[in-house]
Amino acid sequence: MLTKRIIPCLDIKNGRTVKGVNFINLRDAGDPVELAKQYAEKGADELVFLDISATLEGRKTILNMVLKVAEQVNIPFTVGGGISSVEDVDLLLKNGADKVSINSSAIKRPELINELSSKFGNQCIVVAIDAKQIEGQWKVHLAGGSIPTDLDLFEWAKEVEERGAGEILFTSMNNDGTKEGFANEALAKLSSDLNIPIIASGGAGTMQHFVDAFQLGRADAALAASVFHFGEIEIKNLKVELKNNNIEVRL
Repeated sequence: MLTKRIIPCLDIKNGRTVKGVNFINLRDAGDPVELAKQYAEKGADELVFLDISATLEGRKTILNMVLKVAEQVNIPFTVGGGISSVEDVDLLLKNGADKVSINSSAIKRPELINELSSKFGNQCIVVAIDAKQIEGQWKVHLAGGSIPTDLDLFEWAKEVEERGAGEILFTSMNNDGTKEGFANEALAKLSSDLNIPIIASGGAGTMQHFVDAFQLGRADAALAASVFHFGEIEIKNLKVELKNNNIEVRL
């Protein structure tokens, strides 16, 4: 059985790690390089580093920060934000990233997924999907969750898989930052519909929420930010709790 993964997420704005609620009201959470190093030492399985304002500001992910973070960690490391071409991905992988995460650029030009997968292999292509449940329908949003689209979450996820994505990072905008739990029904449907790993994001507040994401949502990995950044949950303690609930993790 594959072990379930715990992934701290570092949202970066102006060179600092930030965290908000429902994608707004951001507050400072520390230096990303220092945080990345601490997480690697504390038992995180992977890290995700998202330059959250890159797409909105029309610029590329900060390469030198990627390099610095990569120098400090010995665990797989995904980078996203403002990635829109094969050249962008080539640079990030050469600067130490293990995987890349694309979101808005994939919605605007879905063929990008095919191009990246065929060039670099699907194992390092993560497609992030930010979706919000509106009147019972899960609608995909782009540009850091600021622009709604007509895309249905489940239809888009299926297309993403067919185009060659290796993983999907699904963030429920309804749950993000609320600390009331992950969107387990949507997660379970994604896990049922698809054959690639699903990373749960948005809503972690307690250890039980992670247990639920794996048992009810059938997620392959669970990502969180503020509960880790502000010391509310220690990764090692969380993994012991998961193990006690018969969920396979790397201790």
